[in-house]
Amino acid sequence: MGKHDVFKPGLEGVIAGETGISYLDTAAEEIVIRGYDLIRLAEQKTYLDILYLLIQNKLPDAMELKGIESALKNAYDLPNGIYTILSTLPQDTHPMDALRTGISALSGYDPELNDRSKAANAAKALRLIAQVPNIAANSYRILHQQKAIMPNKQMSYSQNFLYMLTGKEPSEQETDVFDQTLVLYSEHEMPNSTFAARVIASTNSDIYGAFTGAAASLKGNLHGGANEAVMHMLLEGETKSGFIKLIQQKLANKEKIMGFGHRVYMRKMDPRAALLKKALFSLSHKTGRQDLYDMCDAGETLMREEKGLYPNLDYYAAPVYYLLGIPIDLYTPIFFAARSAGLSAHVIEQHDENRLFRPRVRYTGPRGLQP
Repeated sequence: MGKHDVFKPGLEGVIAGETGISYLDTAAEEIVIRGYDLIRLAEQKTYLDILYLLIQNKLPDAMELKGIESALKNAYDLPNGIYTILSTLPQDTHPMDALRTGISALSGYDPELNDRSKAANAAKALRLIAQVPNIAANSYRILHQQKAIMPNKQMSYSQNFLYMLTGKEPSEQETDVFDQTLVLYSEHEMPNSTFAARVIASTNSDIYGAFTGAAASLKGNLHGGANEAVMHMLLEGETKSGFIKLIQQKLANKEKIMGFGHRVYMRKMDPRAALLKKALFSLSHKTGRQDLYDMCDAGETLMREEKGLYPNLDYYAAPVYYLLGIPIDLYTPIFFAARSAGLSAHVIEQHDENRLFRPRVRYTGPRGLQP
């Protein structure tokens, strides 16, 4: 390598590709999705609107929205073989591992598996987006020796997803809040899991392979698994004072505080977190858990004053999911299910304008050794 080649650990700040899907404009405090501000979309549109926008590059009209909802509902049901595979997994399997396994197994049932055309990729994407929630919810239930819940096609996409996660019919408010979290998690430029999906897709591998790799990436607690860690920390703190004491102890021990800091949002609060903070405030009053909101708010203030760090989306998504009655182990699978829309768009774009990812390294080992 030449003397002027620059090494950036973790590829921080390195431009790894061009995309028309999304962009994090931190200076303008805007998350751009196909030209739209994600926060405004989350305030005004549903997850299915964003799904259509990401895959078709336009917001749907009423007829198109109805059509995509119908297509999803027609694809909800899993092949029986998937349930069989899930039932053979060890009971201590993490739901993200079960989800990854289920997605990989699904590939064998797709007749368009090896068709890389844009139309075929879009059709496969819809099937995955329809079935990932089913795998996520029912793999957890099967692992806990509970009866699987079949999708309810009379409900909206988000209401059905939440119903399968909790086993009870959600209220309108619960559905709206949950749908908003799906929108906020739907797409976020080039995080590790999206990059992993594009690297895999660049080999001309299929969308199921790309999703499987992305699921493996998202499981890590430095990425998707952070939301689970946040909730465990809140439960350990128990009270506002206990939570503050716990954070102070972790800071004294130089431990990483999950839910704070972001590779891109370094000096400002993640705008998605700000929106979910409002949702948490509403839910906490509705459920009589103002204490949970107060804990989060106090933790946010402490971290800002002590470390100059701001909450990311996971910090407020965790207590929102908790108040919706969702098991903690399902928080990361939900993240992945929501991000399936963005992953689909990236795989389609990669296949349409493909160039194989093949970076170089800075070698730090010995030279000239004799055998």
